[in-house]
Amino acid sequence: MIFLRAAIFAALFLFAAQTGARANDVTLTSRDGSLEISGMLLGFDGEFYRVDTEFGILTVDGSGVNCEGPACPTLGTYVARFTLSGARSMGEVLLPAMIEGFALNSGYALVREQLPGIGLVYRLYDKSGGTQAGEITIRLTSSAEGFADLLSEQADIVLSLRQVSSRERNLARDAGLGDLRGLRQFRVIARDALVPIVAPGNPVRRLTLAQLADIYAGRITRWSELGGEDAPITLHLSDPEAGMGRLFIDQVLKPRGARLAETVLVHGSLRGLSEAVADDPFGIGVSTFSRSRLSDVVTLTGACSFEVAASQASIKAGDYPLTEPMYLYLPARRLPKLARDFLAYVRSGSAQLVTRRTGFVDQAFTEVPVDAQGTRFANAIRAAGPEVSLEELQRMMRLFVGKKRVTLTFRFVGGSTVLDAPSRANVALLAAALEAGEFDGRRLSFVGFSDGEGPAEQNRILSIRRAEAVLSAVLGETEVFDGENVAIITDGFGEALPMACDDTGWGRNVNRRVEIWVD
Repeated sequence: MIFLRAAIFAALFLFAAQTGARANDVTLTSRDGSLEISGMLLGFDGEFYRVDTEFGILTVDGSGVNCEGPACPTLGTYVARFTLSGARSMGEVLLPAMIEGFALNSGYALVREQLPGIGLVYRLYDKSGGTQAGEITIRLTSSAEGFADLLSEQADIVLSLRQVSSRERNLARDAGLGDLRGLRQFRVIARDALVPIVAPGNPVRRLTLAQLADIYAGRITRWSELGGEDAPITLHLSDPEAGMGRLFIDQVLKPRGARLAETVLVHGSLRGLSEAVADDPFGIGVSTFSRSRLSDVVTLTGACSFEVAASQASIKAGDYPLTEPMYLYLPARRLPKLARDFLAYVRSGSAQLVTRRTGFVDQAFTEVPVDAQGTRFANAIRAAGPEVSLEELQRMMRLFVGKKRVTLTFRFVGGSTVLDAPSRANVALLAAALEAGEFDGRRLSFVGFSDGEGPAEQNRILSIRRAEAVLSAVLGETEVFDGENVAIITDGFGEALPMACDDTGWGRNVNRRVEIWVD
């Protein structure tokens, strides 16, 4: 951010005198008239001008300058505008609900209008309903098109169902938009999950990911091969080129070298897919947790018989294998105050309630007692071998007794202490909670775990290093946290508490984690 400082203006003034001025549509002049900047006005957010000059793009505090030229805004009639573009499944339900909740919470009157072929526009008015204060546009595109719109300055915020790609990241850097993988430039606002669904009454209630891939690749064609009736399987899927259909192919089929069968029935919406499966006794579909109410959800399991059902808690903690974080990506430039206020609201308790009411999984912390941990501890005992001693399991249980697990989990790139993208977003969430005093007077335990690959002692040491790395990252993100108010410890138990089988990549990834326990 570049503010109006005399030294900067003096340098720019001298440089301009040497190189000569060029014709531009605005000129910003300091209050005493001694210094000025000319250029193309890129935007004004009610507080700051953003101007493309021969010295680069400058952001200038409007309170210190006068604006002259045909493009200068009329300050009395300024309307804050920003555009969100990206994943349709986020832009159709979740973001409209959040915008409406934000308007209600902030005291704005709201008018919603459909934009045929584009999406939606919301116009916000002051409490009297007479003066327009803002305009928020939602472009219903795709994750890829959202990033393209950001690069072409057709959008200010990207709605994405996936992480930014390396190519998109490099293009954004080249365009002066900053590092989209930087902690300040993205956040997870909600979660959803891909879930296999079948018609009510279908006896098949458990599938491995390998079986699910084989079904959609046409390798398994009859329910009898899965313990069901001797009937052909009908395949249902949403658009395989975008949204959740694309994610299913990328996360389930591609890792197993499978291609989508030609017999699949493609649906234009997840609601249409769910309705079709509910009416098809021999059908199977891949929907989302938020849109699966009409059909029965199939539990995912592994070859070692570990299973994880889709639930608010398992998705929020990232324990469910096909959890899908929902991202907002932001440019490294100042957004209008209205946009900044909206982004602050998105993290509020009111916004989390809106998220839950729309069927998505919110980001609010939930505390799960030891006795509500499902089969996790039974799995730990069953999986314990010569490398995980009874004494180590007993030590682990002594740590957990009387505590609750916070549904905020940190996971890593294999064999390292490098956090994955959703976990880096969790760093900011936990840091903000510590600064807000949400855990004052309590004790937090950062507890690390590993997958089962490699020597057990090496994995135990790595799990402790991971717990320490997460704690360091969280504390490094805080600015006003008083460590005297919260007792914090770290520990690690290596491969002692697996969440899933180690025979798949996703299983190993789920097992590499740091959990937060509180008492």
